Amino acid sequence: MKLFKAPDVHAPRFRKKNLNLLNSSVIEDFKKEYPEYKELDVETFKIIVKTFNGKLWQTVIDERDGLALPENLGYLFIGTCEKTNQKNVNFGLSKQLEVVVSHTNLESDSKLAKIFYTNYANKYKFAHRELWGFTAVRQFKRTLAKRYPAEWEKYVAIHKFQKVSKIFTKDPSALIRYTREYPTVATEAYDEFNFD
Repeated sequence: MKLFKAPDVHAPRFRKKNLNLLNSSVIEDFKKEYPEYKELDVETFKIIVKTFNGKLWQTVIDERDGLALPENLGYLFIGTCEKTNQKNVNFGLSKQLEVVVSHTNLESDSKLAKIFYTNYANKYKFAHRELWGFTAVRQFKRTLAKRYPAEWEKYVAIHKFQKVSKIFTKDPSALIRYTREYPTVATEAYDEFNFD
């Protein structure tokens, strides 16, 4: 067993600067475009945007087929993948036991959840789309981590060398057909010994 050296939580760190899109200039532009909302204050505007975004990621977790983002920005869904060959260290348990402990994901048959974002369908063509990416917020990742072990079979199984864009090559709605043609969850009435 390899000993675990706990990281120094008080050591200096590099923190990249994040740009916040919910600033006063965005709100002023919104009020100019929609003058009926001129009484809207900054805090209410932020609450509306955060609630809407929360509903989006909650729908991605709840629905097997994922979600087409508004304004044709792309498609977001959760896939079930095989575990990587790299060690996935459980830092909390490793610090407690002082030896390196890996996540085994036994509840999900050693499968991992990944959040996929794609904008390669024909209807998502916009300028510089290959530069766009998606980073999930902490609430999204933590909620998915809690629910995935119990519901891992309902999500789309993505194979190791399968390109996600290939699913959308022929038709933008191909992912929905792909998930319906190849379900991974067995129904309650299924009997493997009944040949009728």
